Amino acid sequence: FVSSQVEILDWETKRQLCFLDKVEPNATIREIRLMFHKLYPRWYPARQSIKLDPKGKSLKDEEILQHLPVGTTATLYFKDLGPQIGWTTVFLIEYTGPLFIYFLFYFRMTFVYGLEERFTSSPHPVVNLACICHSFHYIKRLIETVFVHRFSRGTMPLRNIVKNCLYYWGFAAWLAYYINHPLYTPPSYGKKQINFAVIMFLLCEAGNFSIHVALSDLRRNGSKTCKIPYPTKNPFTWLFFFVSCPNYTYEVGTWISFTIMTQCVPVGLFTLLCFIQMTIWAKDKHCTYLREFKDYPSHRMPIIPFLL
Repeated sequence: FVSSQVEILDWETKRQLCFLDKVEPNATIREIRLMFHKLYPRWYPARQSIKLDPKGKSLKDEEILQHLPVGTTATLYFKDLGPQIGWTTVFLIEYTGPLFIYFLFYFRMTFVYGLEERFTSSPHPVVNLACICHSFHYIKRLIETVFVHRFSRGTMPLRNIVKNCLYYWGFAAWLAYYINHPLYTPPSYGKKQINFAVIMFLLCEAGNFSIHVALSDLRRNGSKTCKIPYPTKNPFTWLFFFVSCPNYTYEVGTWISFTIMTQCVPVGLFTLLCFIQMTIWAKDKHCTYLREFKDYPSHRMPIIPFLL
């Protein structure tokens, strides 16, 4: 088998966009993307979805032409994914916003509350603690984005950044407004409730960070191949014995603890939405593991041990 010609059609209209001649049989999809980009500069590689079938899945960069089920003239289909933005940039924008938005409410800017001076007395100690924990969470996320995370996909559609920022920034403003309000009332069970929540918060943050490091180590050599994650010597990673996505388990635990700490309804609603979204992501990842690995541990659940 030798394939030296590649025909690329529009996935929707089936119109021929280009015909590449004398393509090496061991050429990768990434190399074909680059050839296509030279002919159509506006469609840079990250914006291209190259498929074997118009309704099929996008081919991965590392896939080799001669290993695909094609004839001597390979017919591929192109779909424009639209303007793209790098995941690192996405996360930096998403997480920087809540960090600074929270401070607008914590420092009780006059344009936020507009109350008389007598209502702006020193906040309850839990308000200061909540600010520290909220800031710590997003600073940790920013550090992980720069130094820990390794992304299997380099970009996401630019249009999604608006939706994501509205979610993170909007909720940060909503919960910060109530937590830092001059009329905010502290948790019902006082210091015991707060201390319990802080300990739970720190444990979940440490666990979340440990899982991210463990997942990053699976791609240390730059590989984008999916691998089964296993527990390491770090006790926080032992949750891998029971769930496929313990990073989401710890993340939900972080926000549950923050809800207990502040006893604030908007935080509880944010936690609920986080749990729903992360359960969807965890189930998708769990199904991917089951589909790609026949020896995947059967006792693992997506996000909650023994339940879900």
